[in-house]
Parts: sequence; structure tokens; C-alpha cells
Amino acid sequence: MRIGIDYTAAVHQRAGIGRYARGLVRGLAQLDRENEYLLLVAGRPKDEGTFPPNFKPRYLPLSPHRATILWQRLRVPLPADLFTGLLDLFHSPDYVLPPLRRGRKVLTIHDLSFLRYPEGADPRLRWYLTQAVPHSIGQADLVLADSHNTKSDLIELLGVEAGRVEVLYPGVEERFHPLDEGSLAPVKARYRLDFPFILIVGTLEPRKNHVGLLQAYTLLKGRHPHRLVIAGGKGWLYEAIFREVERLSLEERVLFLGYVPEEDLPALYNLADLFVFPSFYEGFGLPPLEAMACGTPVVVSDISSMPEVVGDGALLVPPQDVEALAEAMKKGVSDASLREELRSKGLEQARRFSWSETAKRLLAIYKRVVGEGG
Repeated sequence: MRIGIDYTAAVHQRAGIGRYARGLVRGLAQLDRENEYLLLVAGRPKDEGTFPPNFKPRYLPLSPHRATILWQRLRVPLPADLFTGLLDLFHSPDYVLPPLRRGRKVLTIHDLSFLRYPEGADPRLRWYLTQAVPHSIGQADLVLADSHNTKSDLIELLGVEAGRVEVLYPGVEERFHPLDEGSLAPVKARYRLDFPFILIVGTLEPRKNHVGLLQAYTLLKGRHPHRLVIAGGKGWLYEAIFREVERLSLEERVLFLGYVPEEDLPALYNLADLFVFPSFYEGFGLPPLEAMACGTPVVVSDISSMPEVVGDGALLVPPQDVEALAEAMKKGVSDASLREELRSKGLEQARRFSWSETAKRLLAIYKRVVGEGG
């Protein structure tokens, strides 16, 4: 088969969908040496990466922004396979599909937060996705959802037929595992983390509920040494987070790390005494799973895909209930027996998600979809 994959997010986005696309292609590259893969990239990256011989980058002479305008806003019928050659199948892991001359089409939808939680989305992005995503879904032969929760949202909110949606879980990279003290020292020194702390990792945006987390943090009773460490780049509508830090006089207790490179995340998770993820909505939510794979106790919200992802390996609380979140955090840092239970169950749950297994399932899906079109 000649398989095209939109690899633009992988080379231009450091977090989120970029990490997903990199994990997907790395898994396929370790598994498949027979089929030919054409990795379509809008714009020329500084680091092209290294691939096996059957994985070949193809560069679109347009920036990602201009490609989006051309294909999704103006809907200019310039086929993507002019740059890759004719394909048996094209897979977009980033919500939208470009036009093609022929071949089957697979589309990944990570979540429908722009519909389910519209008040937390950038208005321009929400408008764009509301127009572009249904159109691309209509063009796809198969839609992949990150979770059963996202599949249900696709059926409920966009009326997609259940038979056109298949759940394909993302994986946890093997580098996320418990580390020894020596391995942690460089990251600990780099970020000056010489104190016990509670961690959250995620883009600064309303959906991640940083404001609620700050309010819960102030409710932790008694003298506790834990500071709150927030890792993640600025997204949109994030100003309220910094205002809340000032309102609660937490400037000396909260540390913003900004975007943390992928290579530092395993050590950061390991260094934390507790990982908290009180999001209002997630299509999957990879950070809690990565923290669990590192042996760190985890507290997450009890809505959307979170119960599906963490199983019984984490404490679940309603994200709107600040007092319940504070109580779970208190137990998570102080109850030794609970911490050991969460560590054990979290490690077991995280082992159920691997990119190698995801790649095996995805390759089988590709073969089936191409066969159905044959």
C-alpha cells in the first residue's frame, strides 16, 4: 500500500496533536517495513527527523497557516496527492482532510471540545473547527476517535453514524516509567525544583481548569510544604489564571514553568509527589496516563473520557467541586497507604496503553479500509 499521513502537526506543534502524530508514526515505523508511507508536511521544518527507508517526507510549499486557508477556508480543490503521488489511503491525525484525487480517507478526531465546551475555546478557532470538521468528516471513509467518550460525542453532536467511527486509543511512550534519583537530578536542577510539589501539565486555557485548581490548592489545611508547579505553554484566554494567582496571593507558592520539552517530562512526573488534572473536558487526556506510568499518584476530574482512561488507578473528583478537589489533593500527598495503592494501580493501568499496540491496530485498520475500497 501507498499510505499518506499528514505529518504537519508532528513537525510544527510541540505538544498535543503534534505529540500524538509523532507517537503514531514512530509506532508504525517500528512495526511496518513493507508498505510505503508518504509524510506530507506543510512548510519546511528545521529538523526533518529520521525515518526508515519506506517513510518518505513530502513537503508542501506552503506554511501550515496558508495550507489551512487554501484547503479548509477557501476549499481550493488542489489535491494533496499531487505532492505525494497517488495513494491507496490518506490519514489525517488532525481533525481535517485535504482534497485528494483518489484513495480512501481516514480522519482522527481527538475531541469535540469546541462544541461540548465552547466557552473555553478561542472564538476564531471555534468558528473554524465548526465549519471544517463536519465537512472533513463527511469526506472520510472512517473516523478514528481517541476514546469511547469522543465517539459518543461524534454520534450525539454531529450525527455521525456509529459504524463510521472506530476507537483507537493513543499510547504511552516507553520513556515514561519510574526513574532513579540520579536520572532526576539534571531536570531537578534545571527547573530549581528543590522542594516537594504538586504538578499539572497542560496548555494554559480555560478547559484545563487551572483556576479551580488554584482555589483548591488554597484550601489545603495545615502546614504543608508542597508548592504547585504548572507546566504548559500559554494557549488562549489564560489571563484569568494569572489574575487568580494574584487574587489568592499565591505568587510565592505557585511556579509556572512554561512549555517543558518532551525529553524533560518523564523526570518532571517522577519528581512530583502528586499529579492533578481537573479538566472540564478531555477527548483522552494523555498527561495523567504518563504520570501514572511514572509511578506518580494522580487526581483527575470524573467527567468526559477521564474515567475511561485512568480506570481505578487514580482519584476522581467533580471538576467544579473545589472542596472535593482539595480533599483529594490532601489525601494524595499525605495518606501513605493510598499513595502506594494509587502508584501500583496506576502503573498497571498505564501498561494497557502502548504505541506499539496502537500501531498494530492502526495498520490493521488501514488494510481493512483499503480492502473495503478495492
